[in-house]
Amino acid sequence: MSNRTSPAAQRQVAQEQRTVAKMIALYCHAQHHTQGSLCPECAELLAYAQARIAHCAFLPDKPTCAKCPVHCYQPAMRAHMRKVMRYAGPRMLLHDPVATVQHLAQTLRKPSPVVQRALARKAAKE
Repeated sequence: MSNRTSPAAQRQVAQEQRTVAKMIALYCHAQHHTQGSLCPECAELLAYAQARIAHCAFLPDKPTCAKCPVHCYQPAMRAHMRKVMRYAGPRMLLHDPVATVQHLAQTLRKPSPVVQRALARKAAKE
């Protein structure tokens, strides 16, 4: 079993996918006035984000996307996700405080050696 398919990596992916799904739902219901399901635009963003999370090159030590040296989102999807995060991020503390604290802990975690090397390569190019 590779590190990418380890139970810990699978739990991390599932947790991040649930958190993203909650954030997109919170945003969509408030901004697009949907009831129960997501609008087509947000449903597309959710499917895209979940695929990106599941196929992250840095698993099992995946950093949060904001701290990732490789931005794998297409520019339009990244801009849409940024709007979602800006709206839903602060509100998640009320809706799912456990997921919020887990995300904050992951954000503050020291990057893995693989991520540190990628960050160093990125800095050398700039």
